[in-house]
Amino acid sequence: MTVFDVVRNAVLAGFGVQEKVKEFIDELVRKGELSESQGAKVVREWSERADRGSSDLNKNFSELMSKTLEKMNIPTKEELELLNKRVQDISIRVRKLEDIARPEQKE
Repeated sequence: MTVFDVVRNAVLAGFGVQEKVKEFIDELVRKGELSESQGAKVVREWSERADRGSSDLNKNFSELMSKTLEKMNIPTKEELELLNKRVQDISIRVRKLEDIARPEQKE
């Protein structure tokens, strides 16, 4: 199982749990054990906590991936773009030097 699979399963489980919590609260409201406003408040609070948990999970996953890629010594997109720019600059300079060295081929 990959890290992606673990995260995906956790998120999907979170969605399932959230639905079950809502169903449970709705049942308590139907039975009269909670008022509608109390039920709505519990669902809202639980959803907010679940959202924070999901945000924390995303943050931790991103940090883990960044550290893993860093340890693997894989260049970032920005580093590759910088390298590409340098290669383009060097290519231009080489062409200019070739033109200076062989002026008779210009015409």
